[in-house]
Amino acid sequence: MKNATILFVISALAIFFTNCTNKSDEYIDPRGTDYAGSESCIQCHKIEYDMALKSSHYKATAPAILGNVLGDFDSGNHTFIYDKDTKLVMEKRNDSLYQVLYKNGKEVESHRFEIVFGAKHAQTSVYWRDNNTYELPVSYYNSINNWATSPGFPADKPYFDRMVVKDCYSCHSSNTSSRNVNQSSEDKNFLSMEVEDLIDKKTIVYGIDCERCHGPAKKHAEFHLKNPNVKVANSIVSYKSLNRQQKLDACALCHAGNDGMKMKSRFDFKPGDNLSDFYRNTRSISDTATFDVHGNQFRLMSQSKCFVNSDKMDCITCHNPHENASKNMASYSKICMSCHQAIKHTDKTLKTMSGSLLADNCVECHMPKKSSNAINFQLSNSKQLSSYILRTHRIGIYPAAKK
Repeated sequence: MKNATILFVISALAIFFTNCTNKSDEYIDPRGTDYAGSESCIQCHKIEYDMALKSSHYKATAPAILGNVLGDFDSGNHTFIYDKDTKLVMEKRNDSLYQVLYKNGKEVESHRFEIVFGAKHAQTSVYWRDNNTYELPVSYYNSINNWATSPGFPADKPYFDRMVVKDCYSCHSSNTSSRNVNQSSEDKNFLSMEVEDLIDKKTIVYGIDCERCHGPAKKHAEFHLKNPNVKVANSIVSYKSLNRQQKLDACALCHAGNDGMKMKSRFDFKPGDNLSDFYRNTRSISDTATFDVHGNQFRLMSQSKCFVNSDKMDCITCHNPHENASKNMASYSKICMSCHQAIKHTDKTLKTMSGSLLADNCVECHMPKKSSNAINFQLSNSKQLSSYILRTHRIGIYPAAKK
């Protein structure tokens, strides 16, 4: 009887500790219990998941560990000169990376790369200070394979005080939560209350993940793992089920600029929601003002006759959101020609190249690359301002492109 009791107690303890272990190992998403985490998608959507891992969406933010940070830290091409006495050096110290400020050869300030933003065209980074993130003054640009000033930063003096607030993360991450701290301060004859928005590190979900675009997936994953023969998507947003405007709004959330009147946080947006409930535009699509090529893809496309005259064209017509834009321009030309088969180039245009070559280069002529007025930078020891070059999404006729 005594042995049976001991065996029962041991069994009960084993079950208890097993349950504790399972609970501690269970993934808990900072967004809430309705979320399963992108890794849960691998079981049924491995092809899409593997593509997404390499995409600019997924790499929109990442922890600044070795392997995630672009740029040279070891050779002579890792120093930014402000003046003869002041320089900023990109340095590797143990397993961490730093931007280190030197004056007259003496280290005066150093900040660690904590989070990186972007990977395709360029990459900027931030460091943590007092529960907020601040942009580092020098970024890496793939177009020049070199370090240069972060957008809008001065080239004649170092600057470490530009705060990267929560709203900046809303297009570069899938979640960032904050906590409000009330701070009282006496200002002459009255007491004012200042609210500081602090970012909670533990709540950051890096990059644009599956659930940011498809909504919470826990019920979806549980259902289809139990019912593998059911092929119709259950408890998840399928873009096939959305109407044209809903599809456009899902992309325009982050690809239509951010100069509108903010109504709600972008983090609250779920696919199928109306963008007008989150941002109220201060400028109409038909506004003759020029939208910058950076971050305004939707509004530029909406000015195009191709878009205006179509009742079906949306972002997914040309792009697979699970992967980066193709570098094969001919693949886009096939999409153009599916609607423009009857269009003939003029004799003047045909003098530039043959009709067959023109048919494979629609994008180069009708969506040329343009300089961004929003993203400018300067190289070390240079007074010249350089621009970020991006392809415009306003489809049109550009006489200069013919040349």
